Amino acid sequence: MSLIREDIAALEDSPIIEVWRLASADVIGMWVGESDVPTPPFICEAASKALFAGNTFYAPNRGIPALRQALTEYHQRLYGVDIPDWRIAVTQSGMNAVMLVAQLMVRPGDNVVTVTPSWPNIMRAMQINGAAVREVPLSLGNDGWSLDLDRVFDHCDARTRVIYTASPGNPTGWMLNREQGEALLDFARRRNIALLSDEVYHRIVHDGNAAFSMLEIARPDDPVFVVNSFSKAWAMTGWRIGWTIFPDGLAAEYEKLIQFNTSAGQAFLQHGAIAALREGEEFVQYFVSRCRRGHAVVNERLAGMPRIRNIPNSASFYAMFAVDGVLDTLTFCKRAVLEARIGMAPGIAFGNGGERMVRLCYAKAPELLHTAMDRLAAFVADYRE
Repeated sequence: MSLIREDIAALEDSPIIEVWRLASADVIGMWVGESDVPTPPFICEAASKALFAGNTFYAPNRGIPALRQALTEYHQRLYGVDIPDWRIAVTQSGMNAVMLVAQLMVRPGDNVVTVTPSWPNIMRAMQINGAAVREVPLSLGNDGWSLDLDRVFDHCDARTRVIYTASPGNPTGWMLNREQGEALLDFARRRNIALLSDEVYHRIVHDGNAAFSMLEIARPDDPVFVVNSFSKAWAMTGWRIGWTIFPDGLAAEYEKLIQFNTSAGQAFLQHGAIAALREGEEFVQYFVSRCRRGHAVVNERLAGMPRIRNIPNSASFYAMFAVDGVLDTLTFCKRAVLEARIGMAPGIAFGNGGERMVRLCYAKAPELLHTAMDRLAAFVADYRE
C-alpha cells in the first residue's frame, strides 16, 4: 500500500526538467528563466554586512519591517500607489508566494481558470491543493498573442475560486492592458472570484519602464493578489525571495500560512533585497537594456531561419517559436541538447496553446546568443521527426 497521496504520485515532472537533465558542460542552457548575470555586488555586500552584523536569527513571518517598508516605497515610486505594511508578505520565492495563495484560496473540488501558455508550476500548485485547472489559451495572430476575455469568463462557474494571469507572460511575453485589467476586476468583484496576478517580469518590457499592474486599479478590499519576485530584474534567482500584495484584512491569515510553511525567510538575505529596491534602479535599467539587446539578436537570427516562425512579443526575456514540421517539441528539445548542444524548453510544458512551440531565454551575452543561434540554425536545417 502506498503511503503517499495518489494525486501527488501522479503529478508529472515538468518537461523542462526532462530536457535539463540531459545537460552536459558544453551545452548552452537557455531552458530556464535565468540570465548569465550574477547578482550585483552592492546587493551581495548588503546581505554579507547584515550576516556579519549578526542578523542570523528568526525573522518575522511576513518579512523584516525594513524590507516591507522598502516595498511600500518601491510601489509608490513605480506605480504611484500606497500599499501599507499590513498588505505585504515577503515570501521564500515567487513560487512560494503562489503556493500561499493556493493554500489560502482553493479547496478540493474548486477550479482555477488560468491563461495559457503559462509557467507550469502555477497549475501544479493549484492541483496540489485539490483544485482543477481550466486552461484558456491565448489566441495567436500575425501580431503575436492576444486574450479573449469572454473565453475566460465562460470558463468560470460557481466553483471557480481564482483567475490566474501572468503579465508580462512566461513564456509568451504577452501583456495585459489596463482596459482588460479593469474588465477582469469588474468580473471578479461581481462573481467573488480572486485574481492572482503574476507580475514577476514587470520591469522587463521592451518599451517603457514597467508593465501595467493590477495594483494601479485595485481597491484595498478587492480580491486581488499580486505576486512578484526579486529573481528576474535584480538577477537574484538563487536568493529565493519574493513578495505578495494581498487584500486588506488578510495579514493574520498570511502570517499563519507562512508560519506553517517556512516560518519566514533569512533576515540577512532580506537586507540584500532592501539594497536592491533602494539602490538598484541603475542596475535594473542596465539589465533591461541587455535583455532588449538579446531580444534584437535572437529575433534577427530567427527571422533568417527558413523553417522557423518566431512569435512577436513585447516583454519578458523569452523567444517562443514554431518549427515547420515539428509536432513533438519535447523530442525536438531533447535532441537539440544531445546533437546541437543547445538547451531550450518544449512548449508542451506550458499548457494549451504552447504545444507546438519552443521557448528559449535570451537574457544572455550577445556573443553567447550568436553561438546558440548558429547551432540552432544548423540543427533545424537538418532536423526531421
